Amino acid sequence: MTRYRCAHEARSRDEPLYGTASHVRRWVLLEQPGPWGRDAVVESRLPAAVATELEARAAELNARLILLRRPGGRQTQRRRFFVARSDLAVVEEFAFDHVADVLDLDLSPLAAGQPVGGEPVTAPLYLVCTNGRHDACCAEYGRPLAQALEDATGERAWECSHIGGDRFAGNLVCFPHGLYFGHVGADEGSRVADLYDRGLIDLDRYRGRSCHPFVVQAAEYFLRAQRDLSHVDDVSYVRRRPLDDDAFRVVFAGRAQEMFSVDLRVSRAPEGRRLTCQALLATRPPRYELLAVMTGADSSSLSSSPPSRSGPSSSSSSPSRPRR
Repeated sequence: MTRYRCAHEARSRDEPLYGTASHVRRWVLLEQPGPWGRDAVVESRLPAAVATELEARAAELNARLILLRRPGGRQTQRRRFFVARSDLAVVEEFAFDHVADVLDLDLSPLAAGQPVGGEPVTAPLYLVCTNGRHDACCAEYGRPLAQALEDATGERAWECSHIGGDRFAGNLVCFPHGLYFGHVGADEGSRVADLYDRGLIDLDRYRGRSCHPFVVQAAEYFLRAQRDLSHVDDVSYVRRRPLDDDAFRVVFAGRAQEMFSVDLRVSRAPEGRRLTCQALLATRPPRYELLAVMTGADSSSLSSSPPSRSGPSSSSSSPSRPRR
């Protein structure tokens, strides 16, 4: 009997990537070499007291705790530790001789967006989920991608524990912005990384920016795809509001301070599917329908009436088919 593989199935369905990045603003990233279990932090060789305390501190900060290791199992001389804010696009780095020393850090400034005291990281970091105990597809697609990225970017590439969206493996997260990319093949990783090094986004593999809610991620993708806005700083999120029970207007500012509004509708996929290799039940994930992209729409011009369910309003430009 052929074993179910979620990433294989998602590829065969040509499942959209946009609007699927895990919603995370604060990150705590600890180097922990060796094997990881399904729950990587507690099912690793990390001392139990360190794992338990670090998980508790991350939870207090509403931060995502992720384990890192070098591709191929190589170990560094000193243990590396990073803290990041993807909404502020900042990353700080620490190095320790003993992993327990991480508990001496006061991480509370992370919640306020203040420096924790580490060395500022100025070059991009690339994290690839390879946690095969959590999902087989993450190892199958992630490990070759992580190795290819290390070949291309050196010590800026890391294997990481579960980051969400198993069916989109190989999954890549780029810091400092916390941009998610999915279905990245080993032969594509260097291209995605090279673009990001130059401040650009590969929209064909873009899942979204982690600091934004899902509906904002989808709206950002639609705007970028239609207006060919591929630079990371081309648009910044301003606000969103509901137009009716399942439609939203999301407002963005451009680099020249022009305003854009994206109207979109949220529904559920018509058919359920197993979203991970180990899932027992079928789930209908969200899907997003572009209704309109408008220029020059700020909060003062938000419509009081919802857009027609039949398509974009007459005042909008005609949306192009989103790129995949």
